Amino acid sequence: MTARPVDPPTPATPATPSTPAQPVVEERPTIVMCPEGPMLLRGDAVIEDADGNRHRTTRPVSAVCRCNKSATKPWCDGTHKLLPKKLRP
Repeated sequence: MTARPVDPPTPATPATPSTPAQPVVEERPTIVMCPEGPMLLRGDAVIEDADGNRHRTTRPVSAVCRCNKSATKPWCDGTHKLLPKKLRP
């Protein structure tokens, strides 16, 4: 068996000039409540329906039902537009 010499440690690299700090981008969804309409979610989110089922958003902007009349709950299908104004969210 032959011994192999150990490579010498590499010298520390000189400090590089510091760069301006980049803003931290948060990965939280943006929520917009539409008057008399749905809740709009921008970004990655998980919605839990009334039965406890979890639904992940799959679009850049997802509309979540707030009138509780949508046939595609938890997603908005536009049914709120057919409701009398006093029953809209």
